[in-house]
Amino acid sequence: MATILITGANRGIGLELAKHYAAQGHDVIRAMRGVDRAERLFGTTVALDVTDADSVAKLAAGLEGRAIDLVIANAGVIGPAQQSSTQMDFPGFLDTLDANVLGPLRVIQALLPNLRAADGAKAAVVSSRMGSMALTNSGSVAYRASKAAVNKVVQCLATDLASEGIAVASLHPGWVRTDMGGAGADIDVSTSASGIKAVLDGLSLGTTGRFWAYNGEELAW
Repeated sequence: MATILITGANRGIGLELAKHYAAQGHDVIRAMRGVDRAERLFGTTVALDVTDADSVAKLAAGLEGRAIDLVIANAGVIGPAQQSSTQMDFPGFLDTLDANVLGPLRVIQALLPNLRAADGAKAAVVSSRMGSMALTNSGSVAYRASKAAVNKVVQCLATDLASEGIAVASLHPGWVRTDMGGAGADIDVSTSASGIKAVLDGLSLGTTGRFWAYNGEELAW
């Protein structure tokens, strides 16, 4: 049985991932905002706002000395309503970078002692294909830029943690029917979560520092 911590696990992909891991008997820690309103049918629920350094520090303090086998940094935001390259909500852009780039890094850095205490630990960030530099699409510029930036963070983490035996991955969950993805998205949340889990089951130091889609496809950065 592994110990898995998932951020943003109160709904959508994060909640579904937690259900998949719990169904296999793993010890799941669900970190989220609004913890007082969360389903508590399984796992441990803990409060976390990834944009708040004090909240992240409190999470780490509560888990001190506990080995964690896998951290999935799933919490994120879609960004402001106005986010084109010609008309940008700049404060909203900054908020998006804080949640989608700094947030995952805050969490993974804070939990490095826990990952180091496990044997063959892994860390993953839920990114998006929309951040791939190989695509020239526009729209949702703040969101796209944040996912491109967090992909670079993942590359750096993978490089820096390989010598410690910790594998790191960036994940594209697909276009998923969630509150963020909308009702017209391509796949349901269970398909995305089961695919992500399969990718992470196969993650190793031999495949660290790569960008994976939920269906196992390796994506261009």
